[in-house]
Amino acid sequence: MADTLEFNEIYQEVKGSMNDGRLRLSRQGVIFKNSKTGKVDNIQASELAEGVWRRVALGHGLKLLTKNGHVYKYDGFRESEFDKLSDFFKAHYRLELAEKDLCVKGWNWGTVRFGGQLLSFDIGEQPVFEIPLSNVSQCTTGKNEVTLEFHQNDDAEVSLMEVRFYVPPTQEDGVDPVEAFAQNVLSKADVIQATGDAICIFRELQCLTPRGRYDIRIYPTFLHLHGKTFDYKIPYTTVLRLFLLPHKDQRQMFFVISLDPPIKQGQTRYHFLILLFSKDEDISLTLNMNEEEVEKRFEGRLTKNMSGSLYEMVSRVMKALVNRKITVPGNFQGHSGAQCITCSYKASSGLLYPLERGFIYVHKPPVHIRFDEISFVNFARGTTTTRSFDFEIETKQGTQYTFSSIEREEYGKLFDFVNAKKLNIKNRGLKE
Repeated sequence: MADTLEFNEIYQEVKGSMNDGRLRLSRQGVIFKNSKTGKVDNIQASELAEGVWRRVALGHGLKLLTKNGHVYKYDGFRESEFDKLSDFFKAHYRLELAEKDLCVKGWNWGTVRFGGQLLSFDIGEQPVFEIPLSNVSQCTTGKNEVTLEFHQNDDAEVSLMEVRFYVPPTQEDGVDPVEAFAQNVLSKADVIQATGDAICIFRELQCLTPRGRYDIRIYPTFLHLHGKTFDYKIPYTTVLRLFLLPHKDQRQMFFVISLDPPIKQGQTRYHFLILLFSKDEDISLTLNMNEEEVEKRFEGRLTKNMSGSLYEMVSRVMKALVNRKITVPGNFQGHSGAQCITCSYKASSGLLYPLERGFIYVHKPPVHIRFDEISFVNFARGTTTTRSFDFEIETKQGTQYTFSSIEREEYGKLFDFVNAKKLNIKNRGLKE
């Protein structure tokens, strides 16, 4: 028998994407070179703990487990290659290549086993599926339920984003099976951990979406939103835009954070985080860093001790950490002198803000439409009375937004604004 075996490898599941490459088995160990990225997996023979042969979607696959808990999977073998591989493993690695079939019964009730970096869902002794825990980005618990969220795979057109497990209650005292499950996942998952102290904490802020009072802890790379029922860690890399919008009553301010990917609460996705502040609420803030660190990191944008309106402090800190400029309303002024227009969207009443480069509507549901997305706008007659009109926006994708029940007095102001921004007005010839 030769000391080296070579196979063409079709699919490497380690990365979760289609990767051609070449797998080489020698006395020293196993080497796989990815032909797309050039990345090399090098597994020493002495590290191998177990080898499993099984039937998978693309023919047959080889699953290798190492002594330190890492798992490697290679697919694309032919059934006839089993004997050759099995003999090679016995002779050079002193390992039995075990044949294990996946369970294809289609049952959804089984046992979860944690081993190394893997979560395996088994029915009897047969695995149904396995999840590499390093792909888990978030683990949340509910009553008898654990939800795993995954890092988005940018290479794949379609990727699995979450899996939920129902964990039945047990009779044992003192052991919460849901909590035990979550701890097992978190110990191996690639989840943002709140290590070290927060730079600063804002207590009991009023949040409109998701609704409730939340403490916001500001960390160097993410913000931690902590409420009575929900707990979110939001990396700054997911923040798209920041908006600071004055309420029509001139006494309150909206602070809007646009997120992609959104935060999730059950089936609901929140693409926007909306905080509401009272203008006369003041705060004194001390950052949990020494003055040299503050100067070095923020270059004068923040100081160790700051005081002022609560909304100003939150927006200044967010702006410095996220490194995004804050969008405020443009030079639009409505009939009443406010920088927004009262209107209704879908079932609820809210405020529409014409900005320099788009429109934003708050607060339920929040909508942000950029001017470059707009195909045309339309000033339509109000359905119920002649005292109001509707403002319709159609995007280039064909989505239509109708903001209704706008006071007749706002017509001229809005028409002039839209005209100045050179947006296509569908009913141009019908201007009153």
